[in-house]
Amino acid sequence: MTLATIFAFAAMAALLIMSPGPNGVLIAKTVPTSGRAAGFANIAGFVVAFFVHGTFAIFGLSLLLLQSANLFLAVKLLGAAYLIFIGVKALRSAWRNRPAPLAKVAPARRKRGLTKAFIEGFLTNALNPKVAMFYVAAFPQFIPHDTVAPLSAYLLVAIHAALNVAWFAPMVLLFDRLSTVARGDRVQRWIRGLTGAVFIGFGIKLATLRP
Repeated sequence: MTLATIFAFAAMAALLIMSPGPNGVLIAKTVPTSGRAAGFANIAGFVVAFFVHGTFAIFGLSLLLLQSANLFLAVKLLGAAYLIFIGVKALRSAWRNRPAPLAKVAPARRKRGLTKAFIEGFLTNALNPKVAMFYVAAFPQFIPHDTVAPLSAYLLVAIHAALNVAWFAPMVLLFDRLSTVARGDRVQRWIRGLTGAVFIGFGIKLATLRP
């Protein structure tokens, strides 16, 4: 696996993480009432869910795609359509300058224990179609096809998890200040615009990818 591949994947994963979504909403609900530890438990749940999705993509989806050219074509076109749809949606959102959803998040009413916070973090990502489609549509593009060893693929999952921690850990530690900055209209417009352009580019790349 080349450094260019790693950096390309890291850039795409980072944009996905920074875009407004349920992970930030969950932390915004958890930390004010349950504290930092519960926020980090949320993040731990995120990470475990990523490895679940990654394992499915590495061992399940990859095997199916190699067995069927028609299935590869179907998944490729659906994935490309999904990525382009997300990209167009992000560009439209940036153009219209909609307020970020996190601005209206209210804290949870009850304090969460660490186990419950972990489970909530895990389920938020394990059942999130956005994360699932990322690993179905985008992730296979970066998996080396010249080797059967899954270590390189798991390295990408680990990078995704590390970037997730790097983004949300400061939000847990300095939630009031950092979340305000991250939710700013100007910051979100730039993030959504960049996300839209990158996802459209990867969608076009995926549509032209050969098995």
